[in-house]
Amino acid sequence: MSIKLGFAVLTVVGLVVGGAAGATAAEIKVLTAGAFKQVVLALVPEFEKQSGHKVIVDNGTAGQLKKRIESGEAFDVAVITPAVVDELTTKGKLAPGSRVNLASVGVGVVVKEGAAKPDVSTVEAFKRTLLAAKSVAYIDPASGGSSGIYIDKLLEKLGIAEQVRPKAKLKKGGHVADLIVSGEAELGLHQISEIVPVKGATLVGPLPKEIQNTTTYAAGLGASAKDKSAAEALIKALSGPAAAAVLKAKGMEPAS
Repeated sequence: MSIKLGFAVLTVVGLVVGGAAGATAAEIKVLTAGAFKQVVLALVPEFEKQSGHKVIVDNGTAGQLKKRIESGEAFDVAVITPAVVDELTTKGKLAPGSRVNLASVGVGVVVKEGAAKPDVSTVEAFKRTLLAAKSVAYIDPASGGSSGIYIDKLLEKLGIAEQVRPKAKLKKGGHVADLIVSGEAELGLHQISEIVPVKGATLVGPLPKEIQNTTTYAAGLGASAKDKSAAEALIKALSGPAAAAVLKAKGMEPAS
C-alpha cells in the first residue's frame, strides 16, 4: 500500500512540475533582417531545447521591418541595424536600454558554382568586372535592404551607375545568389552571410577594403513583449559564446 501510495504521490508531483514548466513556456516572435535569419535559425533549436520556449522567426529587409513595427505589428524581439533599433526605441516600439549589438558582415561578390572567378581584388578591377558582366544582381534599394542601398550609391560614387543600372537584376528580398544559381544574372552583390549558405553559388570574395561596407546587426526587446524574461533570454543566446562559431560559419563576425 505504501509503495503504491508513494508512486501515486510521485506521479502527481511529476504532473504538477510538468504542468508548471508548460505554463512558463513562452512563444517568442522574432523579426529579423534577412542577413541574420540563418544565424537565428541555427541557434533556435538548442535554445528551445534548453528553455522550453517556442521561437517563431519572421524576416524582411531592415526597411520593411521598420515599417511593420511602426505600424503596430506584434513581436517580442527585433534584429535590425543599430540605427533602426535606436530610432524605434525613441518611438516607444523597443524597450529602452535593451539594444545588444550581435554581429557585423561585409558585402561580397558571387558567381555561379563552376564559373570563372572575376578579379575584385582592387577598386579598379572591381569596376572592370561590373562593366564586363552581362548582368549584375543586388537587392532593390527601394525595398529598404541595406546592401542594395549601399550598392546603388556605390555605383554612382564609382562613376558607372549609367552603365550598370540598365543591366541590373533587382531582388526585392531573400538571396541575391538565387538569381545567380538560376542563371537570371551573371554576377551578384550581397552581404557575405547571404551568399555562403546558397547551394550552387560561389563567393568570389569581399569588396575591396577601400569601398567595403560593413553592416552591424543589433537586437532589441519589444516594448510590448508578451514575456520579457523569455525574450531577454533569447537575446542573450543570440549574443552568447555559442553564437560565435555560428556567425563564422555564416560569414559574419561578432560585433565589436
